[in-house]
Amino acid sequence: MSEHYVNPAPFDPASIEKLSPTQEKYYLASQWKLMYWKFRRHRIAVISAIFLALLYGSTLISEFLAPYAQDTRDADHIYSPPQPVHFFNKEGEFVGPFVYGWEYTLNMDKLLREYHEDTNQVYPVEFFCNGDGYHLLGLIYSEKHLFCAADNQPLFLLGTDRLGRDMLSRIIYGARISLTIGLLGIALSFALGLVLGGLAGYYGGWVDACVQRSIEVIRSFPELPLWMALSAVLPVTWSPLWVFFGITLILALLDWTSLARAVRSKILSLREEDYCSAAQLMGATPARIVRRHLLPGFFSHLIASASLSIPAMILGETALSFLGLGLRPPITSWGVLLNEAQNINVVAIYPWLMLPVVPVILVILAFNFFGDGLRDAADPYKN
Repeated sequence: MSEHYVNPAPFDPASIEKLSPTQEKYYLASQWKLMYWKFRRHRIAVISAIFLALLYGSTLISEFLAPYAQDTRDADHIYSPPQPVHFFNKEGEFVGPFVYGWEYTLNMDKLLREYHEDTNQVYPVEFFCNGDGYHLLGLIYSEKHLFCAADNQPLFLLGTDRLGRDMLSRIIYGARISLTIGLLGIALSFALGLVLGGLAGYYGGWVDACVQRSIEVIRSFPELPLWMALSAVLPVTWSPLWVFFGITLILALLDWTSLARAVRSKILSLREEDYCSAAQLMGATPARIVRRHLLPGFFSHLIASASLSIPAMILGETALSFLGLGLRPPITSWGVLLNEAQNINVVAIYPWLMLPVVPVILVILAFNFFGDGLRDAADPYKN
């Protein structure tokens, strides 16, 4: 056996090749910082993240953003089409946003109201004006709204429904429910997936078999009919708040299976690593090993998976409410609004009633782009 050689010369730090500031910045960065830098390079994902942040932030001030309360009716303007906003007067001069008088005539041949502008009446669009009273965040009473027409004139940018309620205001209010149900649902689903998937992957054996058979049974049912069946079980006497929590619970109970399988497969592969065995030999409990040593190794992948599951929650609520088995009035959600546009004759005559589908599409696309960016950023070392 050869003797190990040790250089007796004194250590010279200058002899070591020094890293440039840029190299040092990346080599010494944490995992989360590398993920952030890579995510920032995904421009569509960044734009989607900003859009979603603004959308969720708007749910806190829906009353201020909406020009009317969600149940305010204008019997003189039922089924009003979207009202145009003008910026130039008759002489072609820019005068800022304004609307003309909005009137209708009865078409007795078609039995319809036909709306038209009265160009002799001009009403500027005012900002930070007074309107319907509300309690901001349930605490602060206010009558301020972001915009409205002068002299309490109608301003229906997206038209009105069969009761004369402003569609734009109802879409803004509906975002609060439709977006919140996705977050609450994924929170419950995430917790179930982590716990059950973690138990199945770490212990294996009969625990793994029970969890896997449960997943297979749940996934064997068609998703939409199962949602409909469970939603129909909810008592009709429940208050809208309890129906909201019931729908959220149903969506969460049926969406945890894919996440649980992902957690199980990751833990099965990581539990045999040396650092996991070392933690066991040092007396760490299974809960600590999973929480401190196993989950951090693939937590970024879980975040990406969760962001891609939120759209499914939103679509589930929208589909159930559209079919009349989900949320019901007086709760306002995008699905409830679309439920009023089921009649093809109504849609053909009043197509603006289908406008609530636009924010649904935009949110689903934004979450998908955002999830793609997170999924790429979850592996910062991959080009």
